[in-house]
Amino acid sequence: MDWLLALLAIFNLVSMITVFAPRAVPRKAVPWVTFGTALLATELAWIWLPFQALLALLFCLGGALDSTLGNLALTVLLITWAGLVWAIWKSTKAEATVESALVSGLGHDYRAAVPAERREEFRNRVTFSDWRNPVGWGHPDVEVIKHIPYGPAGVRQQLDIYRPRVLPEGGCPVLLQIHGGAWMIGDKGSQALPLMYHLASKGWICVAANYRLSPSVSFPTHLTDCKKALCWIRENGAEYGMDTDFVAVTGGSAGGHLTALMGLTANRKELQEDHPDTDTSLQAAVPFYGVYDFLVRYNQHPNKEIYQKFLSGKVLHETLEDNPALWDLASPVAQIHQEAPPFMLLHGTHDTLAAVMDARVFADKLRETSEQAVVYVEMPGAEHAWEIFHSLRTEHTIDGVHRFLEWALAEHRAGKTQDTDQDPEQANAGETSTD
Repeated sequence: MDWLLALLAIFNLVSMITVFAPRAVPRKAVPWVTFGTALLATELAWIWLPFQALLALLFCLGGALDSTLGNLALTVLLITWAGLVWAIWKSTKAEATVESALVSGLGHDYRAAVPAERREEFRNRVTFSDWRNPVGWGHPDVEVIKHIPYGPAGVRQQLDIYRPRVLPEGGCPVLLQIHGGAWMIGDKGSQALPLMYHLASKGWICVAANYRLSPSVSFPTHLTDCKKALCWIRENGAEYGMDTDFVAVTGGSAGGHLTALMGLTANRKELQEDHPDTDTSLQAAVPFYGVYDFLVRYNQHPNKEIYQKFLSGKVLHETLEDNPALWDLASPVAQIHQEAPPFMLLHGTHDTLAAVMDARVFADKLRETSEQAVVYVEMPGAEHAWEIFHSLRTEHTIDGVHRFLEWALAEHRAGKTQDTDQDPEQANAGETSTD
């Protein structure tokens, strides 16, 4: 039994090293293994710690402490468990972190902008029952309609709809979800499930879309497919109970990158050739842990060459030297403009795959240029893809996204009402001047 206890101690030691190791360091390759190990030790620490304690107890009862190896292994375990406790403690900071970011970006009274009947849908507090099952998907008040084609390319141009079982008159606001997976893997039904089920139970309709993947296709095909899904929503969504006047977009990792581009490249004819007259503007964008600068032009991290090598020939089929404009188009930081929609960016301080400094720079550049609100949530202790499981951190994250989207919806509708009220006055002024 002593060697089993030693293996457990070694694994946990390696996990803690990956958690606490600096992220912004030169690398020889994309750190996929580090990410997987760190995700277990951070986002699932509240499960992993008691499970390890149970295993250690069983090994000790089986005689693991009868040897020097067993005693050494137990000592290592006890020391490294402090790292898991740290990860759990950091997750308790999520509620305050999200609220502070919303107040900073929207103002102290941002909730007051949301109509009372919609504020009632805000969750007052998160309980253990909300997150005790990390993969407990589903909600009794939500129905899912799967595999609806939005284009002719088969399964990679299909979408799923998550909507309330009882649809309100006038339809529901819409959130388009774009999955991640390094632009090469991933599926519409595997990510953002806690967020989509929660929002659908609160009067939203969420649409999760597939898109064609590299290396079979090159950027900007991923983006144009997402725009095609948005066009489908605008042209067909009313039949499914959608209020297509308000469509927001979200996604994580590669999906976060595409989310940012969707928000910043509205109505560009060259990116929606099949639907040139369909409105592809978005009313809010919520990218999670995205990549925002393929050129690393602001020295956001020291691995420019590694990431460009990964992208070149796989995600982009033309090199930077051959087509610099394509690489610029693929960089959200280069697409920022004054008319960008409200943004809520979320990124973890301990993200292994997408440098947190990239998100900081992108948020700063957005604030400098955009006329709309920019909320930046930097989640302490969080790894890449933290919100794909139910957890305390996830629940407070999705509550914050819900509040942001309701604020953006209220602002959008208030602006529409104001424009409508002003039109008759402008018309009368025109008639008076003519007389």
